[in-house]
Amino acid sequence: MIQVSDTAKQRVINLMTEEGFDASKDFVRVGVKSGGCSGLSYELKFDEIAGEADKVFEDNSVRIIVDKKSFLYLVGTTLEYSGGLNGKGFVFNNPNAQRTCGCGESFSL
Repeated sequence: MIQVSDTAKQRVINLMTEEGFDASKDFVRVGVKSGGCSGLSYELKFDEIAGEADKVFEDNSVRIIVDKKSFLYLVGTTLEYSGGLNGKGFVFNNPNAQRTCGCGESFSL
């Protein structure tokens, strides 16, 4: 399961609306790909369709889809949003990550 904080929920809903998606029926696709300074990096985008191999979750009124491969790396992760002075944006608090880079956009197990 992937959890969504209240601040991330508000930002996701706002961005989905700005980009023409409907937060009540469309999805946030979360994934992991090779790359980044720590070996793996996070992906976050909007999608209208969940595939047969996708895991589908809903937390805090946000519908999330994750492909099976990425799900193994993301179990227990909380999606947060930080809009402070450093302007980080979305932050993945991943309990499975053993090492992360300074910017928080990549990790390794």
